[in-house]
Formats: sequence, structure tokens, C-alpha cells
Amino acid sequence: MRTTIIKKTLRVPTSDGAPGDGAAVARQLDAALITSGFKASRELLEHVSGLADAEDYAAEVVRAVKELIGARGQHNPYFKEFPHNVPDTLAFWRECLRDALEQGIAPTNNLLDLPKYGRVQHSYEEMLRAHDELIPSLKDRITLVHLGGTLEEEAQRLFEELATSPIPLAENDRALLGELAVLCPDGELDVPVRENRAILNAARLVAQRPLQDIDTVTDVLRLAAEASGGDVTLKEPTRFRSFRRPERRALLGALNEVAESKLGDVGQNREAWKRLGERLHPHEYPFERAQDVFAVARGEKVARSFAGQVELAFAENDVERAAEVLAKAPGLLLRQLDRLLRHGAGNLAERVEAAVPEVSSRVLISVLEHLSNRTTPDTARVFATRARRVWIADDDREPLDAKAVAEIVEVVENELIRRLPDYSELVVDDEVLDVVVPVSGTEEGFGVLPRGSKLWLEGDVLRFFVHWRQHAKRTDYDLSAVLLDEKFEYQGQVSWTWLKRKGAYYSGDVTDASDGATEFIDLHRDGLKAKYVVPQVNIYSGEGFDDVAESMFGFMSRDLGQMGKPFEPSTVRARSAMRGKGKVALPVMFEREGDAWFGTWLHLYLRGASWGNRVEENRDVVKLIAAAALRRKYFTVARLRDLFARKASTKDAPAFRIGLVQDETGTVTTVSELGKLLSD
Repeated sequence: MRTTIIKKTLRVPTSDGAPGDGAAVARQLDAALITSGFKASRELLEHVSGLADAEDYAAEVVRAVKELIGARGQHNPYFKEFPHNVPDTLAFWRECLRDALEQGIAPTNNLLDLPKYGRVQHSYEEMLRAHDELIPSLKDRITLVHLGGTLEEEAQRLFEELATSPIPLAENDRALLGELAVLCPDGELDVPVRENRAILNAARLVAQRPLQDIDTVTDVLRLAAEASGGDVTLKEPTRFRSFRRPERRALLGALNEVAESKLGDVGQNREAWKRLGERLHPHEYPFERAQDVFAVARGEKVARSFAGQVELAFAENDVERAAEVLAKAPGLLLRQLDRLLRHGAGNLAERVEAAVPEVSSRVLISVLEHLSNRTTPDTARVFATRARRVWIADDDREPLDAKAVAEIVEVVENELIRRLPDYSELVVDDEVLDVVVPVSGTEEGFGVLPRGSKLWLEGDVLRFFVHWRQHAKRTDYDLSAVLLDEKFEYQGQVSWTWLKRKGAYYSGDVTDASDGATEFIDLHRDGLKAKYVVPQVNIYSGEGFDDVAESMFGFMSRDLGQMGKPFEPSTVRARSAMRGKGKVALPVMFEREGDAWFGTWLHLYLRGASWGNRVEENRDVVKLIAAAALRRKYFTVARLRDLFARKASTKDAPAFRIGLVQDETGTVTTVSELGKLLSD
């Protein structure tokens, strides 16, 4: 848990070890952190200096930050001298064929049958000797590591941060919240996200404590799914476990307290309710309303859902009745605004003004972002689920009326301005202006930002990488990049089928990851002609992103004169875990602008084929996604700053600074904390 807390918060829980002289270890700790692009705060160094047995404590800190940036493994590229001396593709294949013939192996049409192909031919130590030491630069990243409270205090603090998050958590954070819910007292917390409520209630259920904050039937279904080790979001089917008798009584009792008007929600998850009913035996308990839930699921009782009433009104072309029904559910009204506007509903601005006080800030932000992109037509619609799966369709919708949109936008913005905290001064770091205000959790990692966020990268060389370690069977991932011009037209690729072109170099194809494998692609600013570069990770064979023991994508930047080995921790700008259902990952895209690079986070997964995915087969889809991602208007920190400017400052209120990372003072509001500024 200490390592998890350090990786998640960059706060190091204090040690309860005996006092003594740890000054030498403190100096060694700071030196070790600097080589990885981190630095210990003054309080952390003072704490280590006062410990008698500081070695293990300091080693754990270093181990945690190395795991955070992906520096624990040995990143050994296929081509020992990469990015230098990368061979021509056909010349390399001929060399592999010649090697097979020299060993008496009959040639085939499959590269994987050649002994030299896909298997690193040198040791990690031999690779290190082929590279000069990295020359440090003032441009290298330095991230501060702070001293926290005790382990119990930091665990409780992290638990409360996750539980009270105003936005839905990513999968890894939901799992962490479940662990912490067992260890930490939950007290009187305000938990706005229903998935988080279910996670906390699952811990209460197992501990036979009273359940809390249940007011819909779906809350109980989420709780049962979480308590069964299933998907609390209900996107994937859950195999419900056998519940103990006290657990069955608690779940059915909670269902019995839900208002009868909520029975219409059962139809959204009818099959899941049937399976759960087989585990709960509702007929054995005197809870009539709970029994009605399962009767609705079986079709023995009719309960028209709220959404069904809305659909009926639209089907009868009665848009005003649909608007009246939706007005009773403020959140649903905001989510249906596009449809109401397209059907010409009247008085929408007034209805929205009455609804917005009851709607969460993340929904209001999503509405603003959506409406910002609906007054002009687009060539294609790119859909992305919460699981980050993406698909594309033609955009045949008529653009919305700009005047009607502007009226609604003003109402929603006014509500967000009302929710902003009073402030005396606001400082926004330039590097965070193009970061998207998060409305859902992001991938686990370091320097990871919400989809659509832009970050500025300087340096002569931009290098991105993929690292994976297979779990049970041979697994081959392929790092590739699509090169596009100013009009998003295809200009070429870099991949295992095209090892290099002017300004772009591939480190070589590794086809087995039993001990972990890494592939790199280098982009040299002065040689590359492409305007846009879209990296992708293709699953060629083996285990999926959710099945491997480890998988991650990251990127780093450096100057040519810095030298160094292929993976240098201090030059890593971001490292993101790859966990998704598709066979092709699109983590980020890069854009050249003058002497700088701009990265735009995508966090998307394409379905792909079951086997043999290659960049040649998906490059046209990637072009559309790249164009749509850059053309889309996002709700960024810059727009949030403008809303602050419309709210008059208050002399005696606190000052706010918004930045990417926490500083020595501990007063910076980071990206992950922005949601708390817009308290509902």
C-alpha cells in the first residue's frame, strides 16, 4: 500500500522506524531520484536524514517512482545501436534469411520461422555498452516527491479522495477504492458517483454493516455486481456469486426501500436481474416490493420506464410532451438537448435554467463541449465508450441553430460560474491551458491527461515506446506510426514492414515477451516532413491488452547532443497503461508546429482483427480519427479560466493556482482536482 500511495499521489508516508543518522542515505535517495527525473522535497530529505534504518525506506521510494514511469524493466531494443544504424527493411530480411540458410534451416514465407527475426540477439549489458552516457539538460523533467502523513493517514486521505471524486473513476482506481474501502472507515462521506457508492456498499455488505445511499434499483444491481467481483458499471455481464443469508436479506431489504416509481429502470438490465434473482431467492423473504423487481424482470408485471415515456412521446411526434416529461429528470433533459433542439422544442432555455441546479458539473461540462461542436457540420462522427472503444459513422445530422445553442450555453455557463469558488487571485500555468477538464477517469500512469488534452514538447528528438510482458502464451505487439500531411493525407509509415524513412526510425520487431519486450520509434525534428504522427500499438498475436501481465505506452523527448541509452527515465514525459478490449491501441497523436511538438491524448482502442493486425490495414480509419480529434472543441482549462474571469474576485477569498503538478508549497490545484472546484 505504501508503494501504491507513492505512485498515485507522489506523497511518501512517514516511517515509524527508530531515529538515527540517515543523512548519507538521504543524499543517495535524492541522487537516485534525480536520475529518474524526480527530486525529494526538503521535508522528505529531513525525514530520511532522521532515520536509523533508512535504506529500505529509501529503496521503496525509488522503486515506486521507477514503476510509475516504467523504468523497472530492462528496455532492450532489437537493434542494439538504435536509433543509429537501423538497416533498410529488405536488407534486414535478407540478412535474417541468410542466417537461417547458414544454420541449415529451409526458408519459408513466414518471417517468424527465421531464428534471427524477432528475437533480440544481444544482452542488455551489450546494448548499454553501445551507447554513451546521457548528458543532463535543463530541459529534462524534474518532478517533486513530497513527504506525507503516516501510512494510515495517507491511506485514509487517498480513500476519501477516490470515494468523493465528482467524476467516474477509471478501472484501476475503482479497484483501488475497493481495496481501501475494506481498510478505511468511511464515516460521513458525500459520494456523488453511483459506482463509488456501490463499491463502498459492497465492503459494508461483506462486513455486515448497514448499506447507505441506495435510492434506485440499479444501485442494488451495481452493489451485487461489485460484491461478486463483476463490473460495477454494468457494461459487462457479471456472474453473480452465492450470497450468504444475511447478505441476501440486506440486498432484498435495500430493494424493498426503493420507491415503486423506480421499477421502470429494471428493463434496462432485465437479464442481469433474472440471474441475480436466482441467487437471492426473493420468495423466501417478506419483501413485496423487492419481489416486484424480479416480477418486472420476468415480464410478469409491467412498469413503464421514464425513458420509455420519452420515447413514446417522440414516436408520436409530440416533442413538447417529451420535453415536459424530461423536465422531471434534469440530468436526462440535459443529455437529450441535441434531440430536442433538432425536433424544434420550444422554451428550452427556460427549461434548462430550471434544471441545471440539479445536474452534476460533469454533465454540464459535457453539454457545453457537445454543443460547441454542433453548430457546424463535420465529415464523420467518432464515438468512444467509457471503455475507450471507438467506432466511426457518417455525420448526417443537421447543424443546430446557433442562436438556440447560444441561449442554452449562456444558461449552463452561468450555473458553472455560480458554482466556482470565491477567489482573490487566479494564476493558470501556460502548460495547462490546453488540458481538458476531466469528466471521467483516465488511464493509470504518469503524466497522463484526459482525452483531447494537448501538451507541448521541446527537444530535437521525440521518442515513443511500447513495453509489454506476456502472461501465459507468446504475445507479439507491434509499435507503428502513421505519417500524415497538413490535410491529413497519408505520407507513409514506420513499422516492422518499413523500418525507417527520413527522420523516423524503428527499433526493430520483438515477437516474444516472456521476460518483457520493448519497441521504440524515433522522430527527428529536422528530418521528418510529416505534419502529424499517429502512433499505434497493434496486437499481431497472443494475449490482449487486458490479458497480458503488463503493457504500457510512453513517450520522451531529448536533444540530439544528449546521447544516452534508448530508455532514459529522466526524459520520460508520460507513461500510460494500456488496458482495453480492442486489438489496436491509439494512445496519443503528435503534431509538428515550428520547432516544437504538440501531443494530443486519444486513449482509444479499435476493434481490429483477431490476429495479424498491421498499420497498413487501419491507416484510413486512423486518418479520420486524427482529423476528428484535432478539429473537436474541448472544454479546457482555458475556458474554465474565462469563466473565472466572469466571476468577480473577492478580496478576502483564497488565491488559486492551476498547474500540472504540485509544487513545494502544496497549494497548486492539479488537473485531477479541477472537478472539486465545480462543486455541485
